[in-house]
Amino acid sequence: MEEDNKLEKERRLLDTAFKLFTEKGVKDTSIQDIVDNANVAKGTFYLYFKDKYEIRDVLIAKHSRKLFQDAINTLHKNYISSFSDQIIFVINYIIDELTSNPLLLKFISKNLSLGIYNKAVMKIYEDNSQKENGIYKLFIKGIEDNHLKIEKPDVTLFMIIELVSSTCFNSILYNEPLPIEEYKPYLYEVIRKLIEK
Repeated sequence: MEEDNKLEKERRLLDTAFKLFTEKGVKDTSIQDIVDNANVAKGTFYLYFKDKYEIRDVLIAKHSRKLFQDAINTLHKNYISSFSDQIIFVINYIIDELTSNPLLLKFISKNLSLGIYNKAVMKIYEDNSQKENGIYKLFIKGIEDNHLKIEKPDVTLFMIIELVSSTCFNSILYNEPLPIEEYKPYLYEVIRKLIEK
């Protein structure tokens, strides 16, 4: 019962912070705003997070991980045999989700890789199913199954995610260097070259 109460308070803090961050921005949201809206004491906030930037990082990580997991779940419902086509499918799914949800795009900003590579944040919020079925596992398995000669697969995956994150942010929000639908073929060609070298 007490454990359920703790989880409920943490969930309320996370949900409230996400709502305030996407409505007002991180800069204009105080810890007091979060605790008042979550209906918890300020001291409770500090039991879970050291400051508003840590809760922001946790939220970015959780939302970016969910995007990848949803993309992979959708991939598994389709038959796509080519490894590079699988990766493009996942990336395309994420781009389409971010395009349809500009508030989430602005919140995650250019930090899509935070959900996969921020060990400090995610070790606390580790979900075992993510280890088993996440993008990292899909990527490594694809390299092994296809006998690809990629010297540092984790670095290659990081580069792909960072490339998608930074360039799609500008393409979706500002149509720079091109509107996203025009930009996708160029992006996917570069990703294929990174994978199929």
